[in-house]
Amino acid sequence: MNPVVTPRIDEPKVSEGLLRVFTGAVEFSSRGNADIIRITDEVRERVAESGVCNGTVTVFAPGATGAITTIEYEPGVIEDVQDVLETLTPSDRVWQHNINNGDGNGHSHIRAALVGPSVTIPVVDGRLTLGTWQEIAFCDFDARPRERNIVVQVMGV
Repeated sequence: MNPVVTPRIDEPKVSEGLLRVFTGAVEFSSRGNADIIRITDEVRERVAESGVCNGTVTVFAPGATGAITTIEYEPGVIEDVQDVLETLTPSDRVWQHNINNGDGNGHSHIRAALVGPSVTIPVVDGRLTLGTWQEIAFCDFDARPRERNIVVQVMGV
């Protein structure tokens, strides 16, 4: 995978015009159990579709067992993140949520709360301002496979 060149911000930039708000989605299946899925290309496609040159893109995971983050998406980092989350929030621990609801995904809710449901990334000259190896990733912490629908909202001029 070749890294995408990130626009450099050497001087403040002002864009004026009518504000555009574009809302799209990224849909996919996930395996659950700390499945981490790279969605950078799909977000780039939504930014291109939006026609926004300068602004922000917010990537949001609806639901209580998924999260969005940025990460260097390579197998070692993915495994390390999964290991750390299992250490911090063990799936086999007695969780009050599981006692109350009996659905076995108490750890999923805690992991999603720790990582967070969204990221916002500046868009400059129509491009995401991600670092060289920085990727956008969805984290599925549920205890079962799911169909996911991620909201991508681009705002700017």
